[in-house]
Amino acid sequence: MASGSDRNPIIIGGLPSQVPDFDPEETQEWLDSLDAAVDERGRERARYLMLRLIERAREKRVAVPEMRSTDYVNTIATKDEPFFPGNEEIERKVLNATRWNAAVMVSRAQRPGIGVGGHIATFASSASLYDVGFNHFFRGKDEGDGGDQIFFQGHASPGVYARAYLLDRLSENQLDAFRQEKSKAPNGLSSYPHPRLMPDFWEFPTVSMGLGPLGAIYQARMNRYMEARGIADTSKSHVWAYLGDGEMDEPESLGQLSIAAREGLDNLTFVVNCNLQRLDGPVRGNGKIMQELESQFRGAGWNVIKLVWDRSWDPLLAQDRDGILVNKLNSTPDGQFQTYATETGAYIRDHFFGDDHRLRAMVENMTDDQILHLGRGGHDHKKIYAAYAAAKAHKGQPTVILAQTVKGWTLGPNFEGRNATHQMKKLTVEDLKGFRDRLHLPIPDKDLEDGAPPYYHPGRDSEEIQYMHDRRKGLGGYVPTRVVRAKPLQLPDDKAYAGAKKGSGQQKIATTMAFVRVLKDLMRDKEIGKRFVPIAPDEYRTFGMDAFFPSAKIYNPLGQQYESVDRELLLAYKESPTGQMLHDGITEAGCTASLIAAGSAYATHGEPLIPVYVFYSMFGFQRTGDQFWQMADQLSRGFVLGATAGRTTLTGEGLQHADGHSQLLASTNPACVAYDPAYGYEIAHIVKDGLRRMYGENSEDVFYYLTVYNEPILHPAEPADADVEGILKGLHRVKPGEKGEHTAQILASGVAVPWAVEAQQILADEWNVKADVWSATSWNELRRDAVEAEEHNLLHPEEEQRVPYVTQKLQGAEGPKVAVSDWMRSVPDQIARWVPGTYQSLGADGFGFADTRGAARRFFHIDAQSIVLGVLTELAKEGKVDRSLLKQAIDRYQLLDVAAADAGEAGGDA
Repeated sequence: MASGSDRNPIIIGGLPSQVPDFDPEETQEWLDSLDAAVDERGRERARYLMLRLIERAREKRVAVPEMRSTDYVNTIATKDEPFFPGNEEIERKVLNATRWNAAVMVSRAQRPGIGVGGHIATFASSASLYDVGFNHFFRGKDEGDGGDQIFFQGHASPGVYARAYLLDRLSENQLDAFRQEKSKAPNGLSSYPHPRLMPDFWEFPTVSMGLGPLGAIYQARMNRYMEARGIADTSKSHVWAYLGDGEMDEPESLGQLSIAAREGLDNLTFVVNCNLQRLDGPVRGNGKIMQELESQFRGAGWNVIKLVWDRSWDPLLAQDRDGILVNKLNSTPDGQFQTYATETGAYIRDHFFGDDHRLRAMVENMTDDQILHLGRGGHDHKKIYAAYAAAKAHKGQPTVILAQTVKGWTLGPNFEGRNATHQMKKLTVEDLKGFRDRLHLPIPDKDLEDGAPPYYHPGRDSEEIQYMHDRRKGLGGYVPTRVVRAKPLQLPDDKAYAGAKKGSGQQKIATTMAFVRVLKDLMRDKEIGKRFVPIAPDEYRTFGMDAFFPSAKIYNPLGQQYESVDRELLLAYKESPTGQMLHDGITEAGCTASLIAAGSAYATHGEPLIPVYVFYSMFGFQRTGDQFWQMADQLSRGFVLGATAGRTTLTGEGLQHADGHSQLLASTNPACVAYDPAYGYEIAHIVKDGLRRMYGENSEDVFYYLTVYNEPILHPAEPADADVEGILKGLHRVKPGEKGEHTAQILASGVAVPWAVEAQQILADEWNVKADVWSATSWNELRRDAVEAEEHNLLHPEEEQRVPYVTQKLQGAEGPKVAVSDWMRSVPDQIARWVPGTYQSLGADGFGFADTRGAARRFFHIDAQSIVLGVLTELAKEGKVDRSLLKQAIDRYQLLDVAAADAGEAGGDA
């Protein structure tokens, strides 16, 4: 082992560990003293002395590294617990009824002929954590604001339904329709929290592990952003996120902790249900997940409250004067604590307390049954209340409550703490009887032995139910509840889009810049300008949006406490507490979470925001696709811009930046309306229609995805006879062919439209072919329309049969159809089934690479000359031209020689 002088210097807690030793003899005396304390008084005494020294050092303002974890006991001492304002007896009865109904609902859903299952063990462990929140903390929306935002753990949904049943928010028929959303419509209940499936009940979809904590952080931040910008008063709103300890292994769960601490989001509380189990077994069998999480959260700057033991431990800990009990708690691994949850009191006496006479003495007057019922803190209402109250009172930091529980708690010995408990869905008659007795419910044996077990309701006039209603009335209404109070926005008229419709004149600009110009004009609008929320992952300059810095500014709750290095420049980097732009750093996951929170503000707070998220298209649906499904589930709205799109257009960046498939990924999301526009006037119409559909009268729960490029081109002015319907539905003719004996149709999208126009000219000049050029603004929308037409025709054979829009548009277009884009063939191939006549697609299939645009397009055979070959090939198949022309074209344009291609347009980030 290297000596101290040979070690590399490191930083611990922000402090250098490598400092000169000016007095080695004194240092050795201190070390000898520590050794003596360990040898003579033991490690526990030495540890105590070290902690006292650290405490005194801080009192004397001597900088020392902070502790990242504390003892395996409750953070809040018993003497510091506040008065509990509830009626514990009534709350116990309420919780027992909720527990029963949650388990019975899942068990009944597993009945023969249905067998849709469900999960009961997660709620069983976290029931008390929710109950205290429902009774004392969760604010509803009846006061007209957004109330609290609660991210319920997905697998705990049966418990939320069970509580809603007691409050007459859900009926017995609805409970029996759990996981039968279509066959029992309109009574069906979704498996997990899904606002799209239950838009009046759930607010946040959370069951995709890791997205709940990520979404909660950015929801809390969005609340602060909306208040800072004067859009909504969110000062009373608190964000609660209920999570599992196994879920914290997901990178998204912990990946954005720093932003919550950095921005001081004390309106945010994580409650981590530490039942020590994943789906298959222990989270950390040989370790201690609560200690690990405490270190991670403390290190990230969070306030940490550990809720480990219930009140039955208080007398034992009070007599632990030499720390032997605390040491035992600290050193016992989670896997062993899980075993204790399944064993007898005698086993715990022998194996936990039995290896030290001082521990045995502590429990010598306790019965085995009393030892067995030494409980976990996450099941103790008073302890939970104390933790929640402390979290709400804490200022300047977000708080995480780490609450230890037992998975399957109260469900009986076949469920509690068992490795398989997550997958157990049905209780036997004996399980039900034991469960009933544990909960002290007045349900006769015969009701459990004959048929499906019954639900339990103490009666609408019972004190338990009246207590529940009173508590919710005092807290502002029932939760969860999703309410849409937002009114349609007054949208801009055509003047806002006039600039884009004029074209770019003699200036070449990329479609990214064309969109940015539209956005800039919209942000100036007096009615809706302030509602736009630009979002980017550290790429505003790349996308030409640095022009927004001086006026819109970047949101930072602390403002700009330094002199910017570019402060003298016109487009200087400017931060402000009231800034409009969200600059989330290099985190597409964080940006997408901001997008979702902003896009659902119309429902969460009754105030619409219009997020505009701009990113490298390769790092959108591919990297954060799960979040776009979350966005769809949450009914969020807004604009998503896949910039630097295309497999060959982002010249020089290479494989990992070459997006040739995000349009295909976007097509899989039913809420995503995806476009691949070529010209500025198309973008203007798409954005205008998007605002109408998402924020106008009869608004829809969709979001728009536009792929835009970084290649400068000339944008024509909007023609007088522009086919606006075609632009919006996905296909319009932009340039009819002018001369030629033979006819053909070229369908192109995005950056490929100029290649098609060039090919059109070559075909006319050199091959006597008249080709029309069509801009396929949305392959995806064309396919969606066609699928809907086929579905209607399938189910309504007696009615007039619908014709897909793409078929209608191309019905009279003569000649073969050749499609081309900077995407893989699968994108334009989506419409092949409905294109009349012969159809061929050209595309950039395979991996991208770094080269000139011309070389890349020649390699994939999607450039203008390759389009010419494609058209001639289809004409030859139809017998319109001789096949010998094909070889002539290949030789003339040197299509097999990548180096022979013109390099094409260079540069053009935006």
